[in-house]
Amino acid sequence: MIRIDEDALICDLAETYQIYDYKQLPPTKAAVFSCGLRENSRIKMKINNQVVPLEDALLAGIADRLSVLIWSGTKDGQSGKNKPTFILDSLNGKPPVEKSEIVFNSSEDFKEARRKILEG
Repeated sequence: MIRIDEDALICDLAETYQIYDYKQLPPTKAAVFSCGLRENSRIKMKINNQVVPLEDALLAGIADRLSVLIWSGTKDGQSGKNKPTFILDSLNGKPPVEKSEIVFNSSEDFKEARRKILEG
């Protein structure tokens, strides 16, 4: 843990146990306190490559699924327009995916667009 991020470990130990200088403790005691930190502590989240705590990720996922469920019952949902943005993606820092879709009302429209693309 010290090698990964000593500052995060020091901050977590100070916040949780009021230990401001872990180097004064015997190594085994410092290890016990470090392993006893909560799962959403800074150091454990860094070790597990988590950006947000698990509880927040689960709640965001639930909200995302609910918004898609509600959206699917609307006129926009039936036609595939204005899909809701996902909270979980924004929490994890994923940029919104831009899709370049083209919708055709008839086969003639499709053939015309295809012809234009093939011609350059």
